[in-house]
Amino acid sequence: MPSSTIDCAPYRAELLALASTLPTVPRADLDAFFADAMRLADRLPQELRHGLDDFNANGNLDGYLLLRGLPVEPDDELPPTPTSSPPPEDRRLLNMEAMLCVVGGALGLLTAYDQGYGNRRSITVLHELYPTPEAHPLSGGTSKTQLEFHTDLSHHAHQPNYILLSCSRGDHEGRAATLVGSIRKALPLLSDDVRDHLFERVFTRRFDAADPGATAHVKPLYGNKDDPYVSFNRSFLTAETPEDIAALDALSTALTDVTERVLLSRGDLLIIDNFRIAHGRAPFTARWDGKDRWLHRAYVRTDRNGQLSGGERAGDVIPFVPR
Repeated sequence: MPSSTIDCAPYRAELLALASTLPTVPRADLDAFFADAMRLADRLPQELRHGLDDFNANGNLDGYLLLRGLPVEPDDELPPTPTSSPPPEDRRLLNMEAMLCVVGGALGLLTAYDQGYGNRRSITVLHELYPTPEAHPLSGGTSKTQLEFHTDLSHHAHQPNYILLSCSRGDHEGRAATLVGSIRKALPLLSDDVRDHLFERVFTRRFDAADPGATAHVKPLYGNKDDPYVSFNRSFLTAETPEDIAALDALSTALTDVTERVLLSRGDLLIIDNFRIAHGRAPFTARWDGKDRWLHRAYVRTDRNGQLSGGERAGDVIPFVPR
């Protein structure tokens, strides 16, 4: 399986030249911007493209691919880290937004999701993660609270294959590590009985009290029993029996035991295999000085597991369809 880190510093000038050909104000016409990013994906440096293709085809033991040394503006040329959303429509393209979309185009289709929670502000392809005052403790805008292990959109029938996080600014003290737990590493730590229970148990959750059809059905482990996918989120997987409690505790412990801390710095881009990983984030201290941690996030679908049926385009908004 391929390595989990690619040094992109040797390609920095070439990547910066690619980024310079993208529209300078992406939000003026996002459809055109995503189409251009998809085309540029075919012009990525050959070795980098091969690494992305290998990861896309086979994954790896760690469940993520980290690109280091991508081109990023000097810190004094970046805008201040935002504290509220959405970003200004006329904001000029940032290098790490460009890298996010070109790399995403090499993997599949950049996609926006109606997540089924009623928060329609989140229905966009280009998300931004930064500390915000009064953030919900389970949201990406929190800083003081550790974000616990979860699989993004595991309740959605068209769950994204990948989560991409690109970093324009790291946190001041280098504490805000992304916590990554790979099921390929955790599986050998689970007993046969626990594995069987996690494969057989179906957890349900209704997302609209007035619509019985808006009910998701999720298995913690599914697919190939020897190399399964994982769907883990303790706020969704509500234990109802002693067997549930024991199995979910065992899975949580196994994921914790194999956790890697991936600290993103300026110019890093992290690709998370959202079918093989549960992830979280360590707490950190925001200073509200315009230089706080600032990540860009996008979801990518591929043709695996029924995510695509034909005719989809980059930038599509997917309605909520419960699993």
